[in-house]
Amino acid sequence: MTSTADAEAAANELTPLADYLGSVLRRLRALPPLDLDLTQAYGNVLASDVVAPHSFPAFDQAAVDGYAARWEDLVGYGPVPSQGPGRPVRLNVVGDLGAASWRPVRLTPGSCFSVAAGAPMPIAADVVVPVEWTDQGMAAVEIFRTPKRGYGVRRAGEELPAGTVLARAGTYVAPALVAVFAATGIGHVVVRPSPRVVIVATGDELVDVGRGSQPGQVVDANSHALTAAAAEVGALAYRVGICDDDPEGLRGLLEDQTLRADLIITTGGTGTGPGDMVRRILSRREGGRAGPVTFTDVALYPGTALGFGTVGAEEVPVVCLPGEPGAALIGFEVLARPAIQLLAGAEPVFRPSVRAHLLETISSPGGLREFRPAHVAERRGGGYTVQPLSGGPYTLSGLAEANGLMVLGERVTTAAAGSTVDVLLLDRRR
Repeated sequence: MTSTADAEAAANELTPLADYLGSVLRRLRALPPLDLDLTQAYGNVLASDVVAPHSFPAFDQAAVDGYAARWEDLVGYGPVPSQGPGRPVRLNVVGDLGAASWRPVRLTPGSCFSVAAGAPMPIAADVVVPVEWTDQGMAAVEIFRTPKRGYGVRRAGEELPAGTVLARAGTYVAPALVAVFAATGIGHVVVRPSPRVVIVATGDELVDVGRGSQPGQVVDANSHALTAAAAEVGALAYRVGICDDDPEGLRGLLEDQTLRADLIITTGGTGTGPGDMVRRILSRREGGRAGPVTFTDVALYPGTALGFGTVGAEEVPVVCLPGEPGAALIGFEVLARPAIQLLAGAEPVFRPSVRAHLLETISSPGGLREFRPAHVAERRGGGYTVQPLSGGPYTLSGLAEANGLMVLGERVTTAAAGSTVDVLLLDRRR
């Protein structure tokens, strides 16, 4: 049996996770900017600040359906809303204005226009009386309540004057932001393109989904899960499928994929066992030079063995994750997801986190930074609680159920109930 001292000594030989991530992410650069039509910009990250070329609203307009009038024609006759009913004001209705009206018109004393929401305001009008405050007359209208000056009117540039910085570089283009751009006259924006990510599962033992595993066969869950994970973070994800443990086949496949990939993710074969061909092939020294991918034993639980490097003439980045499904998914969260975010120009590259009160006492392997599936919830009085899920980080069912990953540092061997721990918040649409 291995003693505790031996285990701690082995852990001390591992690379701290923070050091490893820093060394990897410093080698990556955001993808070159791309000018896109506004209809294609959703889901990308802005590469430069966006400034409003025109005001919004572009002109004075009615904010509600009603009657555009001069406030001076209303005061002194109709009551303000807080004063209750009073003598109505009668105005002549001299025309109708809709959102498509474009000819400028002017109000004269004692008159008004019937207007639809979005219609341009007549010159000299400074209030819109809602239809429900009137008798809804057509040739003449009686007004029973007097709004405040400016009620029902949206002034030109009231919300966004021309020259306003609408969004800074690094901002994610969401649907509402698309609307803001369009409303201020923007048809194109400069963005970082969504990274093209290729996922490859390796191993002679792998078979495709749609069947159960047999002795000597393992259903490929990883490439499907990692493709979904890459798509969730906004990448254009392509699942290549299964590659056997064939050196020439793997090299040729990776070389082919560099033509369409900004990042390649492999899963399986990162260890030092007899069947771990990915590490053996991609780290092999050739012509006195180190292999294209460096494999590092990281102080991470689960899955200590991770690989990173570049392949092909274009030097496309490659992230190599373990083959065990739970370790592969944790490895994606820790390494591949930040890499995708960085390529996309997104900030921050890491998931948001909270501090939460632990609901039960748990143990953790010393010397390793553990990421454990958990359920995090907000407390009524403020703050969060976190419940670790049964089975630990290797259980797929726990990962599928989790809405957070509890992070336990290298020096933590026991975390007591009631103590405070860090929790990464996962995207869970439920």
